[in-house]
Amino acid sequence: MSDTSLPDLTLAETRRYGRHLVLPEVGLEGQRRLKSASALIIGAGGLGSPIALYLAAAGVGRLGLVDFDVVDETNLQRQIAHGTSSIGQPKMTSMVKRLTDLNPHVRLEPHAVRLDRTNALRLLPGYDVILDGTDNFAARYLVNDACVMLGKPNCYGSILRFEGQASVFDARVGPCYRCLFPVPPEAGVVPSCAEAGVLGVLPGVIGAIQANEAIKLMLGVGEPLIGRLLLYDALEMRFRELKLRKDPDCPMCGMAPRIRELEDYESVCGVGVTSLEASVQHANLSVKELRELRATDPAIQLLDVREPQEWAINRIQGATHIPVGVLPERAKELDPARTLVVYCHHGGRSARAQKLLQQQGFTDVRNLTGGIDAWSREIDPTVPRY
Repeated sequence: MSDTSLPDLTLAETRRYGRHLVLPEVGLEGQRRLKSASALIIGAGGLGSPIALYLAAAGVGRLGLVDFDVVDETNLQRQIAHGTSSIGQPKMTSMVKRLTDLNPHVRLEPHAVRLDRTNALRLLPGYDVILDGTDNFAARYLVNDACVMLGKPNCYGSILRFEGQASVFDARVGPCYRCLFPVPPEAGVVPSCAEAGVLGVLPGVIGAIQANEAIKLMLGVGEPLIGRLLLYDALEMRFRELKLRKDPDCPMCGMAPRIRELEDYESVCGVGVTSLEASVQHANLSVKELRELRATDPAIQLLDVREPQEWAINRIQGATHIPVGVLPERAKELDPARTLVVYCHHGGRSARAQKLLQQQGFTDVRNLTGGIDAWSREIDPTVPRY
């Protein structure tokens, strides 16, 4: 874009962005470039919060926001765009209010939808840079594949426990996400942040890096993270870097791509009802059914397969605790002749435990749908939630 076609800054914008204007790498023309640029932020949670805040503060002219969720109290430990007064509100409502207050000069375009294969190729084309602030594999593969098809740069980040990673995937000049991870992991193999936890400041670090990379792309300055994967360990306070190469056999961006259209990513990646849960759907039990069953059959066994630190937070009275990782060795502690109800936080790990127990000869094993979180919400509010 030529200098004459860039939008001018108002007096108020000149004052606001003064610390940018004195940077030789940005200057007046660079700030005008940011004003003319656009970015789509997918996810308004842990990563999306710092991404959106910093891009809005920097003066990126048009920001698209994609999220379908509502603000929950458990979000506030890390999702800094939202506050206590926003609990129960759509994240889009909370985010737009915060960003408007932060910088009213930025044009906001909220999309209160779940990104999926039916709308991705309609939403992404209107933006210069895509920023992936999602928290599951289905969404990451969807964002990657759509970006490859549309020729868009994908500023990627992910977090878990104390570790994060970031990169810029742009198949036009470097590798894509599938060059690094050709196929998704099996459902339940990698724990979610809800299961494994995440340090509250970690998404701030990784999200800020993603925003930084997007700004560099818009300005055309510096060395972007294309072909590099940045790894961050918050406990050790160390950054490491891995060199990435474009895979000529990549199913998405290789010499002979095998993926020609967006897939059913939730089915492939086991989002929502996991493949394990689906295979034993007939043996699922709701929390209301569990309450009724315990009232009529006090002899049923209740098994908690969460980790010790989760057991210390809360538990259902009368449960036996055996983490799913050691269940194969300790299954003998349970009575295969009695009805057994297995639960975890939300139902994924307990579905795996149910399958393991069935393979060891347990014939009446039920999986508690929604886990202890549903029990707290619907049956016993004195059980703490996390």
